[in-house]
Amino acid sequence: MSDKDITFLKVTHLRGPNIWTYRPVIEVWLDIGDFEHFPSHTLPGFSQRLTQWLPGLSQHRCGVGEPGGFLLRLDEGTWIGHILEHVALELQSLAGMRTGFGKTRQVKEGSGIYKMAFRTRNEAVGRMALDDARNLVLAAVHDYSYDIEATVIKLTDMVDSLCLGPSTSCIVDAAGEKHIPFIRLTEGNLVQLGHGSRQRRIWTAETDRTSAIAEYISSDKDLTKSLLASCGIPVPAGRIVQSPEEAWEEAQELGLPVVVKPVDGNHGRGVSIELTTKELIFEAFELALRHGSEVIVERFIPGNEHRLLVVGGKVVAAARGESAWVKGDGVSSVVELVDAQLNSDSRRGQGEDAPLNRIDADQNTSIRLELARQGFDPHSVPEDGKEVLIQRNGNVAIDCTDEVHPDIADFAVLATQVVGLDIAGVDMVVEDVSKPLIQQGGAIVEINAGPGLLTHLKPAVGYPRPVGAAIISHLFPNGDRGRVPIVGIAGSQSTSEIAQLVAWLLRLSGERVGLACHDGLFLDRRQVSTRNSVNFDAGQRLLMNRTVSAVVIESNAAAILKEGLSYDRCSVAIVTDTEGVDALSDFMITEESQVFDVLRTLVDVVLPDGFAVLNAAHPSVIDMAKLCDGTLIFYHCSENLAALIEHRTNNGRAVFVRDGQIILARGQEEFILNARGSLCLSGSGVVSENSILAAVAATWAMGLPTELIHAGIETFEAEQALNHATDSAGRVRAH
Repeated sequence: MSDKDITFLKVTHLRGPNIWTYRPVIEVWLDIGDFEHFPSHTLPGFSQRLTQWLPGLSQHRCGVGEPGGFLLRLDEGTWIGHILEHVALELQSLAGMRTGFGKTRQVKEGSGIYKMAFRTRNEAVGRMALDDARNLVLAAVHDYSYDIEATVIKLTDMVDSLCLGPSTSCIVDAAGEKHIPFIRLTEGNLVQLGHGSRQRRIWTAETDRTSAIAEYISSDKDLTKSLLASCGIPVPAGRIVQSPEEAWEEAQELGLPVVVKPVDGNHGRGVSIELTTKELIFEAFELALRHGSEVIVERFIPGNEHRLLVVGGKVVAAARGESAWVKGDGVSSVVELVDAQLNSDSRRGQGEDAPLNRIDADQNTSIRLELARQGFDPHSVPEDGKEVLIQRNGNVAIDCTDEVHPDIADFAVLATQVVGLDIAGVDMVVEDVSKPLIQQGGAIVEINAGPGLLTHLKPAVGYPRPVGAAIISHLFPNGDRGRVPIVGIAGSQSTSEIAQLVAWLLRLSGERVGLACHDGLFLDRRQVSTRNSVNFDAGQRLLMNRTVSAVVIESNAAAILKEGLSYDRCSVAIVTDTEGVDALSDFMITEESQVFDVLRTLVDVVLPDGFAVLNAAHPSVIDMAKLCDGTLIFYHCSENLAALIEHRTNNGRAVFVRDGQIILARGQEEFILNARGSLCLSGSGVVSENSILAAVAATWAMGLPTELIHAGIETFEAEQALNHATDSAGRVRAH
């Protein structure tokens, strides 16, 4: 069996909705060679080795529809391309990237050539998982050794470095649940939610509503305290100091114990708590200075640290910190006790997904200070039974959202409003979060912009909180989905002309229109690119433009096969025909039925409140009607087409021509496009009749007044005639 191999003929990243699914996928054309004659059940020991390395395959449903379905297929006999699909998905899952969709189809029976697609959230990770899946599958076939642990570590590192962090992901996932589209704007965590003029932007837990001034204020702890105190919010007394000696003087004036911390630090770095001696304060001053530009000394507030997450004027989650202690055994050092009693907790780790951080007692200066306060160092050996405090509060990771007293919630919201943040983490020290703040002598110690959300998503104790959904509701209230109208057009018959006419009519209605078509890229009437813009990037440029209030995007079968659609859903999809198969041989498309499978993508993504505008003269286009989640409008010059007649009989909408006039019909109810005018199709050939009908149907669906549509067609035809005459005269065409 050593001659058995898998050859990748072509690997493509389809970035938008495609012939496989709504989501981005890696599409692979592969030649399985001799494996065509050897399904899985004929390969000795293969299934056992594969499932030993990847036990999670037992949860794959495959076509059976329940866990274990894929294993059943392995036992019955399935082909290596199908197996490769599942292994690539499982490797991504083990690396922390949730995926599930995959399909494998043979191009021609008995050929050994397959098209396979699998879901990925990152192209680089998906491609690497594909290569690793091939190596793993071949190792299982030929009984070679394979280091699955090294593969998962490598892929996990890629996921951590290339994919969205957990805080950003939870917001993006919550947006997806509300059917709000997103575009990742950088390789980091800057993400656009929504499209065009309806979009919002986030950067982790900061939004485009997060004021730069408010962020600056929150980063200056002394300024924050001053503003909060001026509004009657309890804060610890204290001031900025310039030297260790001044820190000691301030501590004596405030009264011991005190807290020493950087003015502009974050995440608790450089903070030393409950200091009682000159030596400790001197050392704490140097530590704080290493983590900030200045040092502040504050009165120590007894109690536990709490983090309250405020979003849009509401407390949506709260977590409490907990001290970390070890108990001496008379033999082990503090470092050894920390490893045995604290770091052994499975919830502790170095990655972002760990709810508790691993404790490095030997290297952490704050811990060394805490130990020194108790008369120890990291290598001291506490006596048997002696309890040693390692960290005060440690990670704020114990959920207490349901315990928060209304008075405390009100103070947290007020503090956020005083600073001016729309989303903030309010750090508060209180003995009991279920009691009023002033009554127990508590205080707000910090306000944080861009707070980490992991504490609330994956607490060490308690329930996860839907903080991503809270942020989405704040950014998109009252069911707003952040969408602008998108009109998608595809086929081979005058699609660029239709796109330009639709854009023209939408502009007349007051929309600021972005148009991507074969003739270029346009913002309103300004042409920003003369290159063919029937491609993914051109469409995305329009969707990212904050000034655009409506978008028209021309596509075709080749563009969908190369990259997928540039939008996730559309308000209107226009399909003219399923012809042009001769131009698609490079994609192994040889039949019109295959073109149908490609162009149906436009109809598949029509929103439930959207419309599919279909050419009634093409039976294959009419067959797309059953795929549409929205409303159907058929169009054609002749009202006597059987499909159009049947559609109207079922109370469907149609646009057609009678006696040179454009008729809009709902069932048997009819309207002349402009009852007060005499709009007739001239037959001049400047703009084709079917192009006009498709554009009329689309803009009628979008609610444009018929008078405006009528006037728009006349002015568009006049302009096209002028441009045609200008071109014929050899002068530069005006756009």
